[in-house]
Amino acid sequence: MHTSELAKLLASLGCPQEKSAEMASQLDKRARQLAEQKGKTYEEAMTHLLDLMKQGWAAREKVL
Repeated sequence: MHTSELAKLLASLGCPQEKSAEMASQLDKRARQLAEQKGKTYEEAMTHLLDLMKQGWAAREKVL
């Protein structure tokens, strides 16, 4: 997944639009690190990270 596609996905999940490109880049880097460290595929690592972010934004919405 390209970072521009990832940025759009993050924005659709609740990430502030102005931060989505930077977060996409960081998320891509972290997914690659996790995949290597945990012996997972990039896709598995990215799915895991996206699920965590989605949960965090959902929890934040409940508070606000």
